[in-house]
Amino acid sequence: MKRYQNSLLSDAAFLLLFVVCFIHIVFTAGDPQHYLVNMILLNVSFLIAVITYFTSITAGLILNIAFIFGYGTFAIYQTVVVGEPLQGYHYYWLIMTPVLTVVISLLTSSNRRLQLEAESLKQRNASLATLDERTNLKNSRSFQSDATIFMALSKRYDIPLTLLVMTVKHWDELSRMISESQVTEMIYDISRMSETSIRMNDSLYMLNADHPTWGLLLFTDQDGAKVVVQRLKEKVESFNTIEFSNKYKLDLKLTVGAIQYHAEEIRTPLDFIANARQKMEYDV
Repeated sequence: MKRYQNSLLSDAAFLLLFVVCFIHIVFTAGDPQHYLVNMILLNVSFLIAVITYFTSITAGLILNIAFIFGYGTFAIYQTVVVGEPLQGYHYYWLIMTPVLTVVISLLTSSNRRLQLEAESLKQRNASLATLDERTNLKNSRSFQSDATIFMALSKRYDIPLTLLVMTVKHWDELSRMISESQVTEMIYDISRMSETSIRMNDSLYMLNADHPTWGLLLFTDQDGAKVVVQRLKEKVESFNTIEFSNKYKLDLKLTVGAIQYHAEEIRTPLDFIANARQKMEYDV
């Protein structure tokens, strides 16, 4: 409801801006006797509005007070000293210049509220998202939820559970050799290749999308994980000679670390990842 009100206020302020601008133009063009004065005051009015748009309503009000004081003093001087009577255009600019400023401030404030709401929704979606947008793999948030359940099952029913963490060697250097679209495709290809290397009841996760790091939760022991690691590396070798070398002109090598879950050593899913990363240091 609040977002609808802000959107309605923004639309109303936008339409009011058109109406006020139209009135300004019609008034200026309809008074040829004071055309030059009206043009000068029109530009002053728009200048104050522009400054208000890029600063704040406070700055706009201060400028309007200065304008009213300055122009009002000039009009009184013209009346008292020169003898020129007050005319309609004097009252018009004293009233309509602040009106334009108020309309601009309404438009600015409503747009800023909409921007803040959009940013808030974006952050909320990011915090609640459980899938990586580039690969459609489960992300680290989903991993923590699943790992907590799998760790409890492993401890209760004595089912072996192993986490395998995988990255591409020299990723930073390799990613600079290809375009951004190819980087996304490469991450997707590696993800699909990894999915074909595990069983249906195992789970694949994108733990870090910025520096691609995959996590595989395997219902197997350390020896079974070694078989999966060997299978992955063999697939990468075959892909290097067939697909990756032709598509990306690069040779890829994986860095893999695997750790079996032990309740006394691993308390949380983050500990699980940290221990697996330590094992990656031995994969040279």
